[in-house]
Amino acid sequence: MIRDLLFGLGMVAIVEGLVLAVAPVRLQELLAVLARMNPEQRRALGLAAVASGVAVVWLVRG
Repeated sequence: MIRDLLFGLGMVAIVEGLVLAVAPVRLQELLAVLARMNPEQRRALGLAAVASGVAVVWLVRG
């Protein structure tokens, strides 16, 4: 269990690091778009991301 958690955290760090290293300007643009969204839209986007992540984990782990 802890091994899976650490693996997941490591993968998140890799993906986030790649975004910062490969496309820092695009990340700034994305953050500007998010800043213009109202809180309800950001909440809905976050919940959609959580739901899709849970679905992927559920499909992979069975």
